[in-house]
Amino acid sequence: MNHRGVRLLPAPLITGFSDLVAPVSEWLIRRRVRPNTITSASAIVVIGAGAAFGLDLPRLGAAWLLLSGLLDILDGQVARRGGMVSKFGAFFDSTLDRVGEAILFAGIAIYFQTAPSQWVPVLGVVLTLAVLTGSFLVSYTRARAEGLDVECRVGLAQRPERILGLGVPTLCFGTGPHGVLLLVIMFLLAVVSWFTVVQRVAHVFHSTNGASAEPAEPGGSGMTPR
Repeated sequence: MNHRGVRLLPAPLITGFSDLVAPVSEWLIRRRVRPNTITSASAIVVIGAGAAFGLDLPRLGAAWLLLSGLLDILDGQVARRGGMVSKFGAFFDSTLDRVGEAILFAGIAIYFQTAPSQWVPVLGVVLTLAVLTGSFLVSYTRARAEGLDVECRVGLAQRPERILGLGVPTLCFGTGPHGVLLLVIMFLLAVVSWFTVVQRVAHVFHSTNGASAEPAEPGGSGMTPR
């Protein structure tokens, strides 16, 4: 079964929302706001989301998380529409995304361990670590593939899906009795994140026809660069 073009969020929905917030990005461009400034603001907000989860304020954490996702969209739009796309900007954005995700999921793990009346605290921590590892690998597989000149934007659950999948239900319903709803969300995010990793590995394999790496130069270590 070919899942290359399949995402949890349909393309018209993504495009429609981007068009909806376009006036905001145009306003920011007119105010000469730099994309890296918005990227930094997004990182600060998602760090606040992690802190809120860790302090047993999950609805506040979800609200901050969704706001960070909006800022993440705006920084890309401002960069493209304002002619401010740069290699460092892309690097800076990806790096701060990973920092933000690490702190967000650390906060959720702390929530599972410290919030009262949790159903299975250890399972919550394990699932949160699985989501964190999967989300990092989703990003890494794309970066590694594109470093080999292979386009790799495929995947069932990319960053927007993870943000909405965690943020919307938690904002609306909290974490559920004894944290069960958040536990279920972590389980589902872990599954779709790791499935996306497998999709990307399969995509790169098919794109390269499983080609072997180039032979190492004489005297070289023969190791693949990491």
